[in-house]
Amino acid sequence: MTRDIAPAAPEVVLRHEGAVDEETLAYARTKIDAVVSRPGLPDVTGEVRIVRVAAGHAGRPWSATADLRVGRRQVVVLAEEATATEVVDELQDRLRRQTDRAAHLRDRDRRTGTPPWRGGADSGE
Repeated sequence: MTRDIAPAAPEVVLRHEGAVDEETLAYARTKIDAVVSRPGLPDVTGEVRIVRVAAGHAGRPWSATADLRVGRRQVVVLAEEATATEVVDELQDRLRRQTDRAAHLRDRDRRTGTPPWRGGADSGE
C-alpha cells in the first residue's frame, strides 16, 4: 500500500510503501524539508519515496528514492540501508550534495557575460 504524507512545503511529496511507521515519516519529512527549504536554492518540486520490504532475509530492507526538480535541473537520489534512521540520514546527505551541485550549476549557467579579467564590461578598459 502506498500513502502520501502531506509535506510542510507542498512542492515535495513524501510517499511510503510497506510497514513504515509515523515516527520514521515525521523524521524523514523534517530531514527533507531541511534540505529543500534552504535559502539560495531555486524552487524544488518532486517526490520522495520510502520503502520497507517485508522479506526478513533482506540485508537492507529500507530504501529511499528522491526524484526532484531543482530549478531546471533534475536530481535523482537512491539510498539503501539496514534501518529507517540510516536510510533517511543517507538520503539527506545525498540530497544535500546533489541539490548544492544543481544550485551551483544554475549559478554558473546564469553567468553569460565575459568576466572582467577577460576584457568584459567591468574590466575598466
